[in-house]
Amino acid sequence: MTTSTGTPATSRPRPDAEIARSWLLVNATKTDSFDAAARSRADQIVLDIEDAVDPKAKPEARDGVVKWLSEGGSAWVRINDRSTDFWSDDVDALVGLPGLLGVMLAKTEAAEHVTETFDRLHGAKPVLALVESALGIEIAPSIASARGAFRLAFGSGDYRRDTGTSADDMAMSYPRSRLVIASRIGNLPGPIDGPTVGSSHGVLREQSTIAVNLGLTGKLCLDTDQLPVINEVISPTPSDTAWARDFLADFEARGRVIRDGSDLPRLGRAQKIERLATAFGVQPS
Repeated sequence: MTTSTGTPATSRPRPDAEIARSWLLVNATKTDSFDAAARSRADQIVLDIEDAVDPKAKPEARDGVVKWLSEGGSAWVRINDRSTDFWSDDVDALVGLPGLLGVMLAKTEAAEHVTETFDRLHGAKPVLALVESALGIEIAPSIASARGAFRLAFGSGDYRRDTGTSADDMAMSYPRSRLVIASRIGNLPGPIDGPTVGSSHGVLREQSTIAVNLGLTGKLCLDTDQLPVINEVISPTPSDTAWARDFLADFEARGRVIRDGSDLPRLGRAQKIERLATAFGVQPS
């Protein structure tokens, strides 16, 4: 299942969500920041009515999101998890909204959580499953294979709290790799990494590079200052783009003939790089 964004007056054209690199989480109580987020460099924005909002403020935050999405705004919405009393009200409030691109389902721990959410949305909007616990990581393949699942995302902070795992790159490689493998099993686009906390662009660049090396293809972020770094690191490099376009040009020139077994994987890689480079405006070096 694929989805694409609309272009309301407050927004700019964005890459399709299936290849989106940067996912900006926006506190849903701060309605005056929605327009600025929509004009930002984020590939996708996610209005957060879950972790970012005190339980007593959730109804008001939800109403603010509904109003903005009904008046020309366009975004994903992070909703409360299936086990909470808020989930049903969240989903029912979002059904049929013109600006709703899809929902990010918090604390997904079962395939049924995805399917039930998808069905309550009348099968009209995709569900991005946020996996945030040991249980969710271990059953990630079934979550990725659930009807309505669009992409997986890693709730790294809650995962660390659940497991006692440190933020060390080696310790976090297992859950990240599990989501990569699960996404492949479920025939989904690559998963979205958790956010990097802090203002150091050096740390952000390093963590984004590690995520890319593990096979993740997007990253959550909490601050617009992080967007240029994330978008740059997760995009194809100019040299990769040059190689891909040269390979594809040569492939066409020789009549699309496969010369040997190594041509097929190279062709697949070149086609993927070309698609991403075109979507993200990367020019060859």
